[in-house]
Amino acid sequence: MKRREWRAASLLLTVLLMLLAAGCGSNKGDGLIKLRVGEVTRSLFYAPQYAALSQGFFEEEGLKIDLQPTYGGDKTMTALLSGSIDIGLVGSETSIYVYQQGTDDPVINFAQVTQTDGTFLVAREPQEEFDWEDLLGSVFLGQRKGGMPQMAGEFVLKKHGINPAADLQMIQNVDFANIPAAFASGTGEYVQLFEPQASIFEQEGTGHVIASFGVESGSLPYTVYMARESFIAKNKDAVEKFTRALYRAQQWVESQPADVVADAVLPYFEDADREIVIRVLERYKEQRSYAADPVIDEAEWNNLLDVMESAGELASRTPHAAIVDNSFAERAKEQ
Repeated sequence: MKRREWRAASLLLTVLLMLLAAGCGSNKGDGLIKLRVGEVTRSLFYAPQYAALSQGFFEEEGLKIDLQPTYGGDKTMTALLSGSIDIGLVGSETSIYVYQQGTDDPVINFAQVTQTDGTFLVAREPQEEFDWEDLLGSVFLGQRKGGMPQMAGEFVLKKHGINPAADLQMIQNVDFANIPAAFASGTGEYVQLFEPQASIFEQEGTGHVIASFGVESGSLPYTVYMARESFIAKNKDAVEKFTRALYRAQQWVESQPADVVADAVLPYFEDADREIVIRVLERYKEQRSYAADPVIDEAEWNNLLDVMESAGELASRTPHAAIVDNSFAERAKEQ
């Protein structure tokens, strides 16, 4: 082989090795398998994930987790489909949207983290004897249209005989990050909020939690880990280890008091008030928002489809078996 050809071949081999080293589920020099995980937002709603990290469950399974914020369902799915992350933590409705658009490499839901909606109904004034009919004719500051919080919110309103389009003034043109500030500045009589903002408003006297959309909308696979079918096929061992670590964290969060869980997750929320964190965790634990295991059961899936169908966001009902793989979750429970 001529020197120039040899150099070209050597360079090509080096590039290929570099790409493999940087690729999905790659082995690090320390023997750990690296997984790039994109989280749709940083939230106490995902406490089991941070517990798995802080308690060393992922590392004990031989995994190195590169946790990346992906800021929104659309961006998380784009990152997943483009291969810039291996696993996404996001609402399962995003995988349904991708499936219904048609794809040769569908996104598969393989491990559930939260099993209820995570938002609360917050009023400006305390309402000790709140009735959903109190919302009739009010100005309601809701969530972004097409997102799971909005769909779950409207599902609950309809459940109580309220037509969101006709029976109240629904505001949905405020960006997710700006909703708390809009309410604090005087927009709306009621607002649909995630934690910890709901508890912060209570502490400040800005608002008062009067109902839970999570309790009212029932169990559904609200936030799950998902990956492309091709990635799962090539990295079954890594996905199994990941799911096993998550299950250990879910059992740990289930068994520990809120203050212990708070101390475990606080490193991921540097500016958070510990007492607020404990309050949020207690609220989510009390309404069983955290799934106790990673299994995505069919009844929950069908409830999710009902919520999406009610919101007019479902072209057709995607079968549970089409984009849910419970094999890793079931083995984690068995082991």
